[in-house]
Amino acid sequence: MTQAPSATGRLIKKYPNRRLYDTKTSSYITLADVKHLVLENEAFQVVDAKSSEDLTRSILLQIILEEESGGVPMFSSVALAQIIRFYGHSMQGIMGTFLEKNIAAFIEIQERMAEQGVYGNQLGPETWAQFMNVQTPMIQNMMNNYIDQSKNLFVKMQDQMHDQARSMFSAFPFGAAPTDDHKDK
Repeated sequence: MTQAPSATGRLIKKYPNRRLYDTKTSSYITLADVKHLVLENEAFQVVDAKSSEDLTRSILLQIILEEESGGVPMFSSVALAQIIRFYGHSMQGIMGTFLEKNIAAFIEIQERMAEQGVYGNQLGPETWAQFMNVQTPMIQNMMNNYIDQSKNLFVKMQDQMHDQARSMFSAFPFGAAPTDDHKDK
């Protein structure tokens, strides 16, 4: 299903020769230019020039791959493997929402810190590194607490879904439902 870009968004067409054409500027652009649009919070949509298929996610994944390949990667091999394991799993849809909400929460924490003058673009890399060396234990503790809370909420939600499914299907003559004895082992 193809979506039109929002009224303020840019439409970028991808041609078979792998070139990207920005219809707003009437010029060809690179992945680096698309990354700049992301960094500037500019709305855009990338579509196949022939089929009008939405390719935005594919282009964003290409940018992430380039960023992960060069410089300092954000995701460890362990984290990537764990994400891959959720594909095809019954919790795949929930995992996407979970990650999205956690990233949004992290961004909110950053914005609050910036509002309080804790850090920001006004600090140079050296000043930021010094600040992080002092603040890292506090920030790590705060993030660990947040992650623990998120994990506990996720487990509770999963248990509630399990209980609801069990009660919903208990009316059907499928035989005895498995017990929760395995939880205690």
